[in-house]
Amino acid sequence: MDSCHPAHPREVLVINVGDELLDGLRGNSHLVWLGEQLARRGLPVTRAVTVRDDASAIAREVGAAWGVYDVIVTTGGIGPTTDDCTREAVAAALGVGLTRTPHSESALRDRFQRIGRTVSDADLRQCRVPVGGAELRNPRGTAPGVWFSSEGRALVMLPGPGLELRPMFDEEVVPRLRDLGCACRGEAYVQVRTYGIGAAPLEALIRPVVPAELTLTFGTHTGIVDARISSGGSGATADDLCCVARLVRDAVGEDFICTGHACLASIVIEQLRSLEKSVSLAESCTGGLLADAFASVPGASKVFAGSAVCYSNDAKMNLLGVPESLIAQHGAVSAEAAAAMAFGTAEKFGSDYALSVTGFAGPDGGTDADPVGTVFLGYSSPTGVWSRRISVVGDRAQVRRRSVNTALDWMRRKLNRYRVEDLLHGS
Repeated sequence: MDSCHPAHPREVLVINVGDELLDGLRGNSHLVWLGEQLARRGLPVTRAVTVRDDASAIAREVGAAWGVYDVIVTTGGIGPTTDDCTREAVAAALGVGLTRTPHSESALRDRFQRIGRTVSDADLRQCRVPVGGAELRNPRGTAPGVWFSSEGRALVMLPGPGLELRPMFDEEVVPRLRDLGCACRGEAYVQVRTYGIGAAPLEALIRPVVPAELTLTFGTHTGIVDARISSGGSGATADDLCCVARLVRDAVGEDFICTGHACLASIVIEQLRSLEKSVSLAESCTGGLLADAFASVPGASKVFAGSAVCYSNDAKMNLLGVPESLIAQHGAVSAEAAAAMAFGTAEKFGSDYALSVTGFAGPDGGTDADPVGTVFLGYSSPTGVWSRRISVVGDRAQVRRRSVNTALDWMRRKLNRYRVEDLLHGS
């Protein structure tokens, strides 16, 4: 990580364009993703606005912002349909015309020829940039992005589809922002990721080891708490920040996940790969979210044997071999059922390890003893089988997501503590 000491804080505006965002048809995931990516490069978002596919509204926002913000990023509205009007609106706001770029037109014609499609005038609308701007190549789609800079300021226009926007930002935009002197060459801060400790207790624990001249901020999401350490204008180097991060790691102890941005599933997968062992999963209330966490990590196939989503009691009995008498005596949401599910899925898939989840996610269900939010986790390893009861506060989605993270964190801790013993028993 290189140091990043901008001469002055940059003003950054994100404008997300799309009726579907304001009509609630799609969540604004672009803002979440761009916010993280920009902050990591020393460009935290100052302001964000969402506007409809309306040329006058877009032009009004850009016109008021140009010359005020150092970086403006727009998303959406640069495709071939009549409601895609961001290019025209931005050009109008900048007081320039639009010009067609030969390279993007040639690339579009080649792409359509390969798929046997005729290029229309509407398609060619995508091959225009404001005069003085440059195209951002888009090998994953038909709409090139736009880069426009003047007097050290930049305006970036990105496509709406995330599969096109994200690689374009990484491959085309970030290098240009660095060359312009806006973005850090490396990371703007060092992040320490934790699980199992709240933000306030974490701050009380690590504040004594973080020098007062450094900036310490926190972010929380589904049980994970991130502590971000930055220079805060102190002149601290990247090496200085890393040294402090190591002190924070040591102070946090077992609640430490990683330095950086790795997810819990990727940490568990790396642990299993180092052991050359496999894992399988059994889920009830999480309905496949645990499997999705594993499958979302590239390279998971080297350790992930399989998963069974067993909502009904019959599925638990028929697929995993959970005894009917066990469910009758203890219930499907119980420590005994979770342990049996973990053992059964390890047997079914022939894996070295297994995780299981069963619980009351709500809004209905639960008992006086085990109300909604009660979840039991099961864990099978070469050493034995365990279960654990957790209580999660929140709505159905929060209970399910938090249960997944807690299950992953539990396995992470088990592997850290007992990997040698597991290897001995496994052999």
